Amino acid sequence: MKETKWVLLLMLFVCQLIQGQERINKEPLIELLTKIEAQHEVKFSYAVSDVRDLFIKSPDKVLSLSEYITYLNQNTLLNFEILDERYITVTPLNKEISICGFVKENNYAPLLGANIIVSGTSKGAITSFDGKFELNNIPVNAKIVISFIGFKSESFPASDFFTVTNDCKTIYLLEEAQALNQVVITKFLTTGLQKLKDGSTLLNTEKFGILPGLTEPDILQSIQALPGIESTNESIANINVRGGTNDQNLMLWDDIKMYHSGHFFGLISAYNPNLTNKVIVTKNGTSSEYSDGVSSTINMSTKDKIGTSFTGGVGFNLISADAFLEIPLSHNLGLHISGRRSFTDAFTSPTYDKYFERSFQDSDIETNPNLSDGMTNSEFLFYDYTAKLLYDINSDHKIRANVISISNNLDYSEAYKTNEGDSISKSSNLSQENLGAGGSWTAQWSKKFRTKVSGFYSKYNVDASDERVQTNQILAQANEVLETGAKLNTYYDISKHLTLLNGYEFSEIGILNETTVSAPSYERTKKDVLRNHAVYTEMEFAKHFTFVRLGARLNYFQKFDKLLIEPRVSIRQKIVNALALELAGEFKNQSATQIVDFEDDFLGVENRRWILANEENIPISTSQQLSFGAEFSQNDLSINLTAFYKDVDGITVSNQGFYNNFQYLNASGSYTVKGIEFLANKTTDTYSAWISYTNSSNDYEFKTLTPSIFPNNVDIEHSVSMALSLNILEQLKVSLGGMWRTGQPYTKPVEGNETIQNGSTTVVNYDTPNRERLDEFMRLDASLHYTFKFSNSVNASFRAGVINLTNQRNSINRYFEVDPNNSDNAIQIDNKSLGLTPNLSFRVHF
Repeated sequence: MKETKWVLLLMLFVCQLIQGQERINKEPLIELLTKIEAQHEVKFSYAVSDVRDLFIKSPDKVLSLSEYITYLNQNTLLNFEILDERYITVTPLNKEISICGFVKENNYAPLLGANIIVSGTSKGAITSFDGKFELNNIPVNAKIVISFIGFKSESFPASDFFTVTNDCKTIYLLEEAQALNQVVITKFLTTGLQKLKDGSTLLNTEKFGILPGLTEPDILQSIQALPGIESTNESIANINVRGGTNDQNLMLWDDIKMYHSGHFFGLISAYNPNLTNKVIVTKNGTSSEYSDGVSSTINMSTKDKIGTSFTGGVGFNLISADAFLEIPLSHNLGLHISGRRSFTDAFTSPTYDKYFERSFQDSDIETNPNLSDGMTNSEFLFYDYTAKLLYDINSDHKIRANVISISNNLDYSEAYKTNEGDSISKSSNLSQENLGAGGSWTAQWSKKFRTKVSGFYSKYNVDASDERVQTNQILAQANEVLETGAKLNTYYDISKHLTLLNGYEFSEIGILNETTVSAPSYERTKKDVLRNHAVYTEMEFAKHFTFVRLGARLNYFQKFDKLLIEPRVSIRQKIVNALALELAGEFKNQSATQIVDFEDDFLGVENRRWILANEENIPISTSQQLSFGAEFSQNDLSINLTAFYKDVDGITVSNQGFYNNFQYLNASGSYTVKGIEFLANKTTDTYSAWISYTNSSNDYEFKTLTPSIFPNNVDIEHSVSMALSLNILEQLKVSLGGMWRTGQPYTKPVEGNETIQNGSTTVVNYDTPNRERLDEFMRLDASLHYTFKFSNSVNASFRAGVINLTNQRNSINRYFEVDPNNSDNAIQIDNKSLGLTPNLSFRVHF
């Protein structure tokens, strides 16, 4: 220990000696100019602020005046110009320079993956293994911002990096006291995707790179590049994380719980990425702060800093247009707003046609055989908007208020002629909306103690009115979710590396389901309310090669007088410099799930309804999950292998969407999924290549059904995705990638006895459930991204993308119906994937 102290003192002495020697070899520029004025009887004209803090090494000998001017021009970022025999002007240069640097911790260890951004532009870099970065063609007066998660950001003028000998400046970042999970892989698949120490994945949309097929940094499309995350029907409204259903994903937007995630019925993410700058995806080992979402947590956060200048952007693609603004109202008050709206009600594009065909295939809009095209009309539009008010009372107390609204609307009209020749028209409508509001107050009471108080309100509605031409019947439906919640978190930093979290959360959720039929007259209304109290505690230790988070959550359901205890764990230990081991586990629950209503669907478009647990025929869902992994990371190469086991209990037949003999039965059960996830990723400054593979086995168990054990509807045994993202030029990037997976299960009718009589109704006579498999799914996508400048403060980007380059027509669902022309036969109905779909986008940032 004593030897270590002496070494540190010696290093400190040497550093001070070197710094002192450097200062000795240089003198203030003003002093040198004064000497030249005296030697050559001239006068330098300059602004004191331009030269006051500059030092320069004096020439070894006395020079002529012209030699001095050349020397000064070569060794400073100033322009020295002789006006006449007496006067010389000195002005700052307005030119572009090349800079380089090393970013290190304050313990002199290099920081791999620090973000280097030229403020106000899209230009930037990521530090390499030794902490080095380089940038070319940087305006000399530009501001360079250096950041790394868990460390305080620093900014410098570009001129600070200028040296005559092209030496690279070393920057030391100080660790933040309130550090979040540190990054362990900093350029994961593409820029802006990073892996955190607790195993979660961070998506930073502000720095997001390019993924195949995408023309926008679509939040929920992007996370499907991660192993273990699929969408069996290509819909972001149906994201399957480790074999779960979409309703088992907890979706948070600035701590507001969201119940709707897609535009165009699941083909486009409903969350605008322009202000939603960070998304954390957690598949296991979730913080005890969060409940619900027995499969995953998708936590979206908007920008949280008040800017110093007015900034924003506008853009459009072939389906919608959007805009966002960041407005500093004062030094401690800011407003962030964004909005997006489709223009599909006024203009249709090839992209819209492909999306429409994919969304409404197998619906009454596309398949009603009794109406010709000229007698039907459909109009679809969507919009979303967000607003955030930021108020910094001071540096220790901050208040935030948020609002978000998401809406989809479909109007459908049809007409027919009566036997008398009269024309009669009917109109139908479907609207989906999710309105959320929330607020928070964070307070730093001391260096070690801080709190956060937050609350939210979320309202989700599906309202449908189906006016049916042939039966002269009106079917009205409504599904409403109304939830409010409040939370108190306290954080205490026991030491620099150890933090204790304690908290309390209250939530109240009410769900309404209503169906009304005009002829014959029928009405059904059901509303349930559930209150939940929870306390939780968690201890997090993070130091160099070790990360440990241990927590527990106690949930009390007031209506059922029921307690649920949920332990959580996440551990990461670096064994050697390039190899780390990871362990994660969790117990979770959720009380709100979605059922599939085959009888009361609207035009075949939307048939999922939110319902609430009643602990009778609809239990509270619970999950237990464990995973263990190893990660190798060295020289821009990252290899990750994870084995996982997950068991979810309390699912029901109605929320699985069976197309077999079970679909109208009432039973509860469980599913168990186990498998491995593999990811290999090579990332450099010029390219990123990756391949991911998931192998899993996913089975149901319903003890009251026969057979009781059979494959899960979303059981994908093998799934592979790969891509290459290439920086051809500094401003031009391309990306090409593909995915392949085995087909999902389906049930076919009994051969030779395809239909049976059920009372007075003929139904399909299904064989053993989920014994058959669809054909393999395969798709190839490509994207191109080009950036350019209108001026120093206005940047623009153009993107082009193609989904399904080969126009592969994959089957994503298969079921059977009784043949209306021959009730002894069943007809096969296949839902197809999105065909070849091009898209373009153009965006301007200012």
